[in-house]
Formats: sequence, C-alpha cells, structure tokens
Amino acid sequence: MFKSAELGHKIDKHVYDKEIPVLRKALLDAQFNLVNAANFQVIILVGGVAGAGRRETINLLNEWMDPRYIQTHAMGNPSDEELDRPMMWRFWRALPPKSRIGVFLGSWYTWPILNQVHGISTAAELLQSLERAKLLEQMLYSDGAVIIKLWLHLSKDKQEKRLNTLHKNPATRWRVTDRDFKQLSAYDKFQSVHENVIRQTNTIEAPWNIIEGADPYYRNLTVGRIILETLLNRLDQVNTTAHKINVAPRLPSVDNLHILKSLDLTKSIEKKKFKLELEKYQEKLNLLSRDPRFKEMSVVVVFEGNDAAGKGGSIRRITAALDARNYQVVPIAAPTEEERAQPYLWRFWRHIPRKRRVTIFDRSWYGRVLVERVEGYCSENDWLRAYNEINEFEAELIRHNILVVKFWLAISKEEQLHRFEDRQKTAYKSFKITDEDWRNREKWDEYEQAVCDMIDHTSTAASPWTLVEANDKNYARIKILKTLCSRIEDMLDSLPNHEKTANK
Repeated sequence: MFKSAELGHKIDKHVYDKEIPVLRKALLDAQFNLVNAANFQVIILVGGVAGAGRRETINLLNEWMDPRYIQTHAMGNPSDEELDRPMMWRFWRALPPKSRIGVFLGSWYTWPILNQVHGISTAAELLQSLERAKLLEQMLYSDGAVIIKLWLHLSKDKQEKRLNTLHKNPATRWRVTDRDFKQLSAYDKFQSVHENVIRQTNTIEAPWNIIEGADPYYRNLTVGRIILETLLNRLDQVNTTAHKINVAPRLPSVDNLHILKSLDLTKSIEKKKFKLELEKYQEKLNLLSRDPRFKEMSVVVVFEGNDAAGKGGSIRRITAALDARNYQVVPIAAPTEEERAQPYLWRFWRHIPRKRRVTIFDRSWYGRVLVERVEGYCSENDWLRAYNEINEFEAELIRHNILVVKFWLAISKEEQLHRFEDRQKTAYKSFKITDEDWRNREKWDEYEQAVCDMIDHTSTAASPWTLVEANDKNYARIKILKTLCSRIEDMLDSLPNHEKTANK
C-alpha cells in the first residue's frame, strides 16, 4: 500500500517556484468560490508518520489560503473536559461551518491507532472504532461535507534520517520530541496498523491520499493539487447539478402496529397517592444522583410528545430533586444560523453532559423524523437516513457510560384541545399556545404515523422509548420519575468497580 510513496519522488526547485504562484492563485479562487457560493464545508485530515512534514504542510495551507476562512485544529491529548465525554465530541465541536475549511492535525483515527499499537485495545475494538469513524464520515458526506484525507508517508530509513537531521540542528531541534523517536523504534508495528486502518477506511465518500513526504517540494505541490482538484470538482457539482448522496432505503414498519393507539390514556392516580409517590421517587432520584458510583456516568433525558402533553411540568418534577449545579435543561427550538451551518446533530452534541451530570432535552434530535418530516423542512432522504444516524449517535453516548432515557408523552386529541382552550383563557398560560400549535393539530394523523415510525426504528435495547400515558398529568409525572430512577439504578449496578479507560 505504501510502496508508491517510497519511490523517491522529487520536484526540481525551479519547477516548484514556477508552479507555486499558479497553484496558490487557483486555491484562493476556489476558496473564495466556496465562501461566496457553496453550501458545504471542507474537512481536511492530515495524518502520517513523524517527520513526514505534517506541521509544515498545515502551516503552508494557512499561508496559501485566506486565514479568515480556514481553521486549524491540532488535536493533541484530550483535556479532562473532553475525557468526560465520548471521543467524537471534541471533533464535533471543532467542525468548520458550511462555506469554510477545517484542517485537523490529529483526527478520529489517531487514538484508535495509538491504542492498538500500545496494546490498549484489541483488534476487534480497533475495527469497531474504524466502523464508527466511517459512519461519521458517511453522515458528514450525506450532509454535503467534502472530506479530504491526507496521509504523509516516509520509509523507515528516511524517517530516521529526517528525525536525526532535525534533532542535530539547534534551529530545528524543537520540532522533534522523544515521542517521535519512540514511534521510530516501533515503526514496523505502526506501519502494520497504519496499513490496516487506511485499508479499512478508504471509502468512496472519503478516500485516503497517500503522499511521499521526503521531498518537501513534491509533498507541497501534491497536497495543494489534491485539495484544489477536490474543491473544483465539488464546486463544479454545485454549479451544475445537486450533490449526489446515497439515497437512504425505505424502512418498513417493524410490526405494522399503531403503537400509540394501544395506550390506555384513561390511566390516572389519586391526588393523595400522587403526593406520596412524588416525595418517594424525588428522594430516590436525589439519592441515586449522590451515589459514589454516579461519578462514573452521566444521564441524558429526552422529552418528546404531543403539544401540551405536559413535558415542562414533568421536567420540573425531575429538576426539583437534583442539585442545580449538576443538571442542565436544554429547550430545543428552530435552529439558529450558526446551527444551520453545521450537520444536523451538531447542536445536540454541544450539550452532552460531563460525568456526574444530567442533561434534559425538552424536544431533541428526534425533530428531524417528526416535525421536519411532517412539515417538509428537510428532504425525504434526510429524515430516512436520520434513523440510523440517531441510533449511532445514541450508541456512541451509551459506549461512554451516558445513560439515555427517552420519554414520549401521549395525550388524546380531545385532551389536547381542552388544554389548548385552557391556555388561551388563562392569562399566565397564554404564552404556551401559538398559531403553530393549532396548525399542528390539523396534521394529527401524519404526526402519529411519524411517531410510530420513530419508535419502531429507534427504540433499541440500550436506548428504548418509554411511552407515557399523559392524559392525567400526575400519573405521567410518577411514571417518568419511577422509570428514570429504575434506569439509573440499573446503570449503577452494571458499572464495574474500576475506572474504565477513557476514549478507548
């Protein structure tokens, strides 16, 4: 695989000096076309062996392009804040917005490679990490992103020569670290893992470009040409036809049952019993959140449901039992301009809690397969592929000891009408009712079908939906508290006694 990058490619300096101004002008023109006319982002991953010129290449890109529209991220050792969350979290936060370029020195491949070389992970765990990376790239590509993956290669002899040369020169010694020499001593092992990773992740959507790094003139021109060609090809697609993405297959209903109609919405609880149960489960929730084992996990609670189903009141019963320093409620409204410039799930990743914390989403990422589907705010392909993307998103959280608890609060159409009218008549409740709420009632059947499809395709063993009969608000609140306590208790009991390896 790396043989073509060990052929001693060289470019004469005279040729280099002649071609560089033309290349730089073309790259700048392409960058401005991206900024002014294109609705996609460019993600450049720069990987390779130590001494192959990764830092020099990134510095050159920043020199050649307008720095206002390109962002560079050197993803070194994760911070404590990053270690508290899934590995992908730090990369999601750093993604460039649409019409911009993001360059990553160190990527979602770096830690899987290092863990494999150092024996922290097994071959099976490496493969799982690579599959997750491919799913991420597929999602970004389907959202319109251009992903350029560059691998700068050196043979073992040339790497050793390069590191020694840099180390002997006082002016360049700072560029070489003990870590670089340690990687040199493990060159063959790194080479084997690198080949496996590149082979497994060389996809149509995001292919690898392997570039010989020994000659800086050849390396610089090749990198520049690859980026320019990729950008021009994509800009040409924008100017001629729509970006072609893989069409998500139609998903059949799991059981063809209308699950919402099977709910008994007459369920209720007596007021006296409600007060006793409320105190009981709020106390239990508080104690669970203070359990010493809770420091090894966090909780994401998702609230979805019919308009006026009582999500806000249920959320308040949960937060009343928690330390205000350790929870966050995230109300989800229409996306902002900043959020629209990013992949759909980006705005939710930003709020993933650290360990020991609880984050409650008042509406969530399921809006894509509910309101966006029904109201036509996204394409059919977008909401169809969202089922798998959401399942993978939640699986990533669960792998990092983040408990995901999802509630759908269901009320009858008649009960909703009663609550709407009550809100209109009550001054301090009038802000809760909008024209949009009334419009949504006209599409009741379409929303019900969307909910049933959502439950079919996203209620997994690790992250099931809990359907809550919410015509009686108090009954719903107790069921929610009871379910939440039970799920946290089960999670605490499943945690090992030792700390898990972070970002494995």
